[in-house]
Order: sequence, then structure tokens, then C-alpha cells
Amino acid sequence: MSKMDSLPPADVVRAPEPGWRPWVYLASGLGFSARERALVLPELVAALEAAGLNVFEPFADNNEGAKSAATQAPGWAHRIGQADVEGVRRCDAVVCCCNGNPPDEGAMVELGIAIGLRKPTFLYRDDFRTCTKTEDYPLNLMCFVGLPQDGWRDYFYASLAELADPKKALARWVAGEDVRPAALRGA
Repeated sequence: MSKMDSLPPADVVRAPEPGWRPWVYLASGLGFSARERALVLPELVAALEAAGLNVFEPFADNNEGAKSAATQAPGWAHRIGQADVEGVRRCDAVVCCCNGNPPDEGAMVELGIAIGLRKPTFLYRDDFRTCTKTEDYPLNLMCFVGLPQDGWRDYFYASLAELADPKKALARWVAGEDVRPAALRGA
């Protein structure tokens, strides 16, 4: 059975509850580099799992197979894109690795899909550069529309260790609290 088969059904909103182990889709561009895929990505996945999450990491879990465009069968880009959308739809939330300047475009699309589906979103960025000239945000302001205006820093993680911080939104969500902003809770 593939990991995709283990995910909850698409478009089913599972309410957080004490003792649950939710699924997160890890949106990132880390799998495109062999070095990041081998060294960086496993550490991020391990930190999320240690925080109490099941992690769907599309580079490993979407059965994409080939590691370069040259070795893919015709139509590969469309198939991968559709599988990634399905993964976002079926996971309970999205953790988006926003490293880079700008961050990976595909990860940003996956983040936007999650926001549109009213799923909880969490941003991870251990890249010290800022990508925008807004008053507070270190990234394009659209990355933050799924977060509360006040308190968005509770959803923003700047280190692997911070992912398990019990005071921040991710740990509270794993513990059973609905951490979505009120604007995203409606139908």
C-alpha cells in the first residue's frame, strides 16, 4: 500500500482531538536537489514526525519515481502536479518550507491550495534572508493569509527544534486544538 492510500479521504475535514496523529503535507522545493533530498529533507521530516505528525513528503511518497525530467515518461509534469494537489486535499494540514529567495513556486501553490481549502497552514523558514519589504513579514504577505494577523509568529518556525515548541500553534494543533483563524473556520 502506498502512503497516498494511507491518507484520509479527500476533502474530509478531520477535527483535531486529543491523541490524534494528523497528516501534514510537506510543501517544499527541497527534493529537487540530490544533496537537500539526502541531507536536509530527512531532518525536516524527522522533526515533524517527532512532533507527533504523520508526514506526506511528495518527493518520496507520490511515487514520482525518476529523479530527473529526462527519465520521466511523457505527461509526467501533469501527473506529478495532479498527485501533489491530491496529497494536499487529503492531508489535514500543510507545513510549507519557505526557504529561498523567493521560495519554491510549487510549494507556494500548494500552500495557496491549502489556504483555499481552509486547512491549517504552518510556515517553516530557517533561511535568514527576507523576501519582501512589508512592515513585519519576512515573506510575501500572501503566505500569511491563512494565519491570524495578530499571532502569526505562532505559526512560523525558524528552526527544527521550534517545530516541537508546545506554546506554538503546531504543537497545540497536534494536542487537539483547532488553531485555524476564525476566517478560515467557516464553510
